[in-house]
Formats: sequence, structure tokens, C-alpha cells
Amino acid sequence: MRVAAPSVMRVRTSQMRRARDGSSGAAAIPAAIRQAPGEPMADEATKLVIVMWSADPSTPDRAAAPFVYALAARALELDVEIHFTAGAVRWLFEGVAADAYTDAGRTKTVRDFIREASAAGVRLYACAMALAERRRGDALIAEVNGIAGAATVVGMAAETGCRLMVF
Repeated sequence: MRVAAPSVMRVRTSQMRRARDGSSGAAAIPAAIRQAPGEPMADEATKLVIVMWSADPSTPDRAAAPFVYALAARALELDVEIHFTAGAVRWLFEGVAADAYTDAGRTKTVRDFIREASAAGVRLYACAMALAERRRGDALIAEVNGIAGAATVVGMAAETGCRLMVF
């Protein structure tokens, strides 16, 4: 699966923002919905929260999609967090993701996706309850930004400008 390069996505996003802000193609956007330059529209997303639930180590082929969406959102300059819940929290245990390939061609592991997402600025959180259920002295990988519970995710989802995806 090929994904447009982040620089291409940034260009498209910049073009959309210029059009929205009135600096290019303003005639296509009704004056009633134009915003001041740099000011987000009232319903514009600024944050994406991804809950990784069913894409656990028993089904590594499902694990690529959440990371692809997270990377796309970062390319669009959204603030992105992935919360690993249920069995998916095991991806954050040292050694689990390293040999789990997400495709039949064995081109990329879940660990590769974790590193790429972290380098792009995606924040990774382990669910407190999932850790309590599944962690038996396992070390967490260095890319984990912290531990968060369900109330954290629900609270963010209720915020204006936040979008939620569940995998």
C-alpha cells in the first residue's frame, strides 16, 4: 500500500488552508464561512485520537491501518494520539512488535510503524486497565509516552475539534 508523502499532503493542506483563508481561490468560499488567516473554523479538527483495540498481536495484518491514519493526520498537521487498549496494549511490550509483519510481503513490522509514528510526533499511550490485565513484568518500549485510562479518551473525544477513530 502506498501513501502520499507527507510533503505532498502538506502542500495539499496548505492549498486548502489558503483557499479557506481567502489568499487563493477565495471566490469559491462564501464570505459567511471565511475565517481570519490562521484561525481554525469552528468545526475544524485539530486533534485525532485513535483507539487501537481489535488490532492486537493475534492479527498483525490489522495493525497497519491505525498507523497509516495517524501518519496521514500528522501530515495534515493534526495533533495525534494512539491509545492501545485490550490486547492491543501488548504491542507496547518490549519484543512483541519486532517480528510482527503487517503484510504478506513481510515489508514492514508493527515495530517499524511504531518508530515511524513516534518520529512523526504521534503520542502513544497504554491503557491503564489493559496493563493491569495483561502486563506481567513486561517492559514497555521507549516510544510509550504514558499511561491513560478510558476517562482520558472520553474527555478528549468530548472536546471541540477532536475526532476519534477506533480500530
